Amino acid sequence: MSLRKKIADSDGFNRFIEGVFAAYIRFAFRRSQWDWHGFDAMDAVLEDGEPIVFALWHQRLIMAPYMFNLKLGKFCSLTSAGRAGKLAGQILARFGMETVAMNSRARHVSASRMILGKIRDGFSVGIATDGPRGPARIASTVPLIWARSSGKRVFIVAFSANRVIQLPTWDKQWLPAPWSKGVFVCHEWTETVPRKASDDEMEHLRQSLEQALNRVTDEADRLAGRS
Repeated sequence: MSLRKKIADSDGFNRFIEGVFAAYIRFAFRRSQWDWHGFDAMDAVLEDGEPIVFALWHQRLIMAPYMFNLKLGKFCSLTSAGRAGKLAGQILARFGMETVAMNSRARHVSASRMILGKIRDGFSVGIATDGPRGPARIASTVPLIWARSSGKRVFIVAFSANRVIQLPTWDKQWLPAPWSKGVFVCHEWTETVPRKASDDEMEHLRQSLEQALNRVTDEADRLAGRS
């Protein structure tokens, strides 16, 4: 085994990287100005004790801890079982969120069963809808399956800031820069997923979700002064 792989697989090294990222996210958040738009509807559902399905683009995933109020409910996200996915999951865990790791070789139905079990246990569930490997901003049908099987409402979210650090990842993932002006935006996706949707209906709904995610993300960029 190469030295590089040994380092990458080291639990101690990964805990160190997780800690650095979590500390930076907290620092950048506290040293910036933030506004929230459209979260009242989601918070009202959570206050009633109802879990929700939470969807965003992978590029904006890192600020998820500030998009969901853990005082109002429990949260679990689906992540990849690969190194990058584990890292993202452990960073979220440092903010009090739980994760379910899915091996890329496993069937999606197995992961969905675990997630639906979490919903039955009262967890809201979140997914980077184009993750974990993309293509960027191409929605999967996974949140549609969760919504259909659970009957829970779907909320789409995004963050943006006037100053960001763009990482060299497949989705050009964003971190907010300190001393920025940023926003969080939330909309409800109100389409109904039929219990026995045809392939054509699922594709129509997938495109609808994709377009809604683009709109909420573009709105966040506009409010942050990026467009």
